[in-house]
Amino acid sequence: MELRDRTLAITGVGGFIGLRMAERAQAVGMRVRGLDVSPDAVARAARAGVDARLGDTCDPDAAHALCEGADVVLHTAAIVRESGSWAEFRRVNVEGTHSVALAARDAGVRRFVHLSSVMVYGFHYADGVAEDGPLRGDGNPYCQTKIESERAVLALHAPGRFEVIVIRPGDVYGPGSIPWVVRPIELIGRGLMILPDGGRGAKNHVYVDNLVDAILLALERDATGEAFNVTDGVSTSFKEYLEHFVRMRGRGRIRTAPAPVLRVLFTVVGALSHAVGKEPPATPEALRFLTRPGTYSIAKARRVLGYEPRVSIDEGMRRVEAWLRREGYLPPSPVTERAR
Repeated sequence: MELRDRTLAITGVGGFIGLRMAERAQAVGMRVRGLDVSPDAVARAARAGVDARLGDTCDPDAAHALCEGADVVLHTAAIVRESGSWAEFRRVNVEGTHSVALAARDAGVRRFVHLSSVMVYGFHYADGVAEDGPLRGDGNPYCQTKIESERAVLALHAPGRFEVIVIRPGDVYGPGSIPWVVRPIELIGRGLMILPDGGRGAKNHVYVDNLVDAILLALERDATGEAFNVTDGVSTSFKEYLEHFVRMRGRGRIRTAPAPVLRVLFTVVGALSHAVGKEPPATPEALRFLTRPGTYSIAKARRVLGYEPRVSIDEGMRRVEAWLRREGYLPPSPVTERAR
């Protein structure tokens, strides 16, 4: 598909991934409109030149208004948390996804890109698992509803009429990421970063621009009716990943403890936090995400899409550090201070 002069509609347009996709799409000559449930997110997208609207993906009228006249729909809106209400996860991640996909099909949209997750493989997968590997909900609402959302949109795939692409990103980081940038730098600053089992769990990071590259390639190559794993293609432990933030701060450390000990600790801290009306810094369910056993294969994305991660972890972290300093999460660098 030729992307220039096409209209792209994005759900979750003011979020971390949606906003970066909007910026990159505009840079290649696409017209971008979007939907977001958050007024602040709509305002962010509008400042980036997007025709952004406030609305819920579960609202058929809002979904139809977004999709009418679009050539491509990118669905990023989802609840992305370690745990929570199954009913709310299903409402947003499954019903909302199906609502937008139906609206796109009925509006004559040609391509529908669904942003899923490598978490469809659950927590007990073979190292190097590929797209044909078994899908496991493992009793987690995020994992399970991502599986269900994929099935809902792929059931609508109709070659030549309504073509679906499923992208399964790893842990997406970059400037603006809350779970993989802001939360770690804050926890390290407060001395609260504790990893299970020495921090050996596999961190399957993907820099946000590498993810956007894969999405654009999938559209250009007409790679429809299929799913693609997308990561940076390297093996990194959680401890190695988080040590980047320690170096940025110039102080602090990452503590580790056995997973069973942390499970008890996080349960107690969670109960105390909820008792005083605060969000706990970590949950017992988060331990399952932090102790994943291995990597995800991106061989298919390389072979079919011609995908190659352009931004390395070192370059990605340089960009993250510059953003953190601009936004006040870190003090200005000495070089910046001297330049003033």
